[in-house]
Amino acid sequence: MRRDYLKIRDFCEVFDGPHATPTKTDEGPFYLSISSLTRGTLDLSKSAHLSEQEFQKWTKRVTPRKGDLLFSYETRLGEAALMPDGIKACLGRRMGILRPDTKKVLPEYLLYSYIAPEFQNVITANTITGATVDRLSLTDFPDFEMRIPEIYEQRHIVAVLSALDAKIALNHRINVELEGMAKLLYDYWFVQYDFPLSAAQAAALGQPRLTGQPYRSSGGPMVFDPQLKREIPVIWSADNLLQLSDLGGGGTPNTKNQEYWSGHIPFFTPTDAEPQPFKLTTEQKITLKGLENSSTKVYPRGTLFVTVRGSVGKIMIIADAMAMNQSCYALCPHEGVNTPFLYFHALSLVNFLRTKSSGSIFKSIVTNDIKFSTTVIPDLETIECFGKIAEPLFSQILNNQQQNQELSTLRDWLLPMLMNGQVRVGCSESADSRQKGGAK
Repeated sequence: MRRDYLKIRDFCEVFDGPHATPTKTDEGPFYLSISSLTRGTLDLSKSAHLSEQEFQKWTKRVTPRKGDLLFSYETRLGEAALMPDGIKACLGRRMGILRPDTKKVLPEYLLYSYIAPEFQNVITANTITGATVDRLSLTDFPDFEMRIPEIYEQRHIVAVLSALDAKIALNHRINVELEGMAKLLYDYWFVQYDFPLSAAQAAALGQPRLTGQPYRSSGGPMVFDPQLKREIPVIWSADNLLQLSDLGGGGTPNTKNQEYWSGHIPFFTPTDAEPQPFKLTTEQKITLKGLENSSTKVYPRGTLFVTVRGSVGKIMIIADAMAMNQSCYALCPHEGVNTPFLYFHALSLVNFLRTKSSGSIFKSIVTNDIKFSTTVIPDLETIECFGKIAEPLFSQILNNQQQNQELSTLRDWLLPMLMNGQVRVGCSESADSRQKGGAK
């Protein structure tokens, strides 16, 4: 056996979960799903619940606890996450647990080593391709090898990688708060109609006293709109979203022509959609020849891409010029319409379309949904005022996303070298400090 390499059975216990599915409930302990495992994190929003009675039944074999490494042994192979503290849960189907001997391996190190390319290659080499799903043999799994250096070195590796992950997580939380602040202001102005009146608007209404005051709660006149079936400010109108933006389409170059692909032009598809406002880059790129020989086009930064098939209703602001495929629409803001306002207004339209399709599956958005869905159209002066507040918030969101991309690239570059011993950290410690457990 190679130096520092151990078989999994030498430093972990291996458990698997139930081979059936319990009755799901709206609340109660979590029934962990393999879909909850994403890039080393556990997303509990993708897991169902089960009753306390079912929980007792489904944890007879094992109950997940803090520090356990959750992994998938069928489908989505290679995904893993650590079990957090304070969560009551049972394993779902096709999920297993590695329970580390913490005298030999730190849980955090185990996770980094599991998701690193070296062990991912071990998983790939041992994957059993079946008629329905790919899987790992849990009988053979304990004999897989992993590099397990001394605890003091593990601590240093974890310190380096976890610092990067902590900064990424912090930036993400900040972005959630920044977007929430902008959304709160949007709702206050464009849903509750309490935007602050300018001097010109107040004078035009014959009520100069309203200058700077919230429109509706200060008695700003409202008018019932028969299309929207609700009252709106008398100085606004009702129309479709195309009064604020141009609608564009996309297309896909011939996938069999290699001259059209692996170029420098980012090519957006619904699979590129993410739960954050900006899209920085795409998985696929096309060449100029591919662009010229398809119905797609390059849209400028600040354009909104709306996914209309597949993952329907996702909206992303492109941070760089991009093309897109035919499963998306582009919304290009008119002059005087800022991107944050159009982003939230488009989200409102998508939510309306979802509500409209209640009782049926929200399968797609067609051009008529945009052309003939009526929305409130504010005056450009109010839209501009909103932009002056929201655009700096969105600029910070974009900066944080870009920083996270750079941090992720650095982490992904360091990860394999730290895990396979190509780069060593904390290896100059004295024998005394190693005997005491290494640096804390």
